[in-house]
Amino acid sequence: MLAALARLPPGPLRAGRLVTPGTLLRWHRRLVRWRWTYPPKGGRPCIDAKVAALIEQMARENRGWGYKRIQGELLGLGYRVGASTVRRILKRLRIPPAPQRDCTTWRQFLRSQAATMLACDFFHVDCAVTLRRVYVFFVIEVGTRHVRILGLTAHPDGAWTAQQARNLLMDLGEHADRFKFMIRDRAGQFTGAFDAVLAGAGIEVVKIPPRSPRANAYAERWVRTVRSEVTDRMLIAGPRHLRMVLDEYAAHYNRHRPHRAWNLRPPDRADVAVVPVTDLATVRVGRHEVLGGLIHEYQRAA
Repeated sequence: MLAALARLPPGPLRAGRLVTPGTLLRWHRRLVRWRWTYPPKGGRPCIDAKVAALIEQMARENRGWGYKRIQGELLGLGYRVGASTVRRILKRLRIPPAPQRDCTTWRQFLRSQAATMLACDFFHVDCAVTLRRVYVFFVIEVGTRHVRILGLTAHPDGAWTAQQARNLLMDLGEHADRFKFMIRDRAGQFTGAFDAVLAGAGIEVVKIPPRSPRANAYAERWVRTVRSEVTDRMLIAGPRHLRMVLDEYAAHYNRHRPHRAWNLRPPDRADVAVVPVTDLATVRVGRHEVLGGLIHEYQRAA
């Protein structure tokens, strides 16, 4: 009928018509589609927002995990999600596949190596009356931030430092196998004997570049902490007094002082769960003085 009607207009008008047969057929198909289109009834439910957030967290925290690996991890948690769903969610979040995002950052590399690393350094304290300078040698475990005061002396030489390395291995005992590296600077007190003692226990000595204290940042940061909290706030009478003060502060630092790297928990109690306090009116808080009241510790009273 449309073809017959198209022949009725004069010839010049038929030559200038704007509608082609293809356009006419497309209009017809559109009308048919609109006529026989029904509203959606059912189908797959939308993915839960919490599951999508969990998929994003797994992908960002584990750069080597692919779609099937994330799917299996979710299955272990009780969530049945298809690998194609995981792929669609990550694509929407613009997170590339595992081969493209499987790159280890320096922060992740250092964190993974921290459990096997030790750092050592010296710092000095001037006595109050005699103005005698005493050098303190300490070691910090990079992974746990546990601090050990190895010794004090007014004349730190190579033989004395090597003996402190032997004392360190004795203190570590069977735990010495956990450590593979010792970070130190290039001071003259560290001789070949010091490195040989640690090498005999399987610990490799790593020297920082010259004039680069930031390369030994963990030890340098602890020096700043002990100075600001203890030695700069009191007068030290002598080496014995300094040893007593540092031993007491090291116990406070390792067992009670909150540390940012451990989510505000002490180095020796990082794995202990914190008991929440529900009502402060029914809980008694006790105070314990450290270093004669220079520092206070607060604990729940029995």
